[in-house]
Amino acid sequence: MSDNLDIPKNTDSEEINSKLYYIVLKRTFDILLSLIGLLILSPIFILLFIIIKIDSKGPVFFSHTRLGKNGNNIKVYKFRTMVSNAEEVFNNFTEEQKREFEINFKLDNDPRITKVGNFLRKTSLDELPQLLNILLGDMSIVGPRPIVKKEIEKYGEYAGKLFSVTPGLTGYWQANGRSDTTYEERVKMDMYYIDNRSLFLDFKIIIKTFVSVLRKEGAI
Repeated sequence: MSDNLDIPKNTDSEEINSKLYYIVLKRTFDILLSLIGLLILSPIFILLFIIIKIDSKGPVFFSHTRLGKNGNNIKVYKFRTMVSNAEEVFNNFTEEQKREFEINFKLDNDPRITKVGNFLRKTSLDELPQLLNILLGDMSIVGPRPIVKKEIEKYGEYAGKLFSVTPGLTGYWQANGRSDTTYEERVKMDMYYIDNRSLFLDFKIIIKTFVSVLRKEGAI
């Protein structure tokens, strides 16, 4: 009998350990970075609070129910970028505007967005309060953006995979075109990230997101 037997290595445990290592480190970085971000950016929070109050009537912060990991409801926080009667304005949309919104869940030249809100969206400063979501564990620094229930159908058979990970403040599609991408491209990018996620990829996405924001390559 030959001593050089090709015994298959048991890589299942190694793969599990690698994923656990990634999850633990990712959560550690999320906590540290969100805490540091909230402390360092507190002057900007105060400044934006004042500017939003001066610009339009309504609350400074806005929370929206989205779907997080395992499809659970989470409250996602943002600086308010729309007029206080946004729902009323939406009901007065033309049929063409409503169709555009139903397809992409966004609208070019949205009349509901305030002047300051337009700036906040282009610079993604409206997303800063989500650092609190990250600290609480509802979100991560990097991951697919949390969606609303109506968007589940856009993911089709991939919805289960989407809900297998924690949603993020930024993600693969934000770093590669942001709102300039179609929804179909967004789904493909989200699936690519989930299949290939790693600390190195997360770091690349964070850097590319900063570059996209500075170059004003679309808004989230």
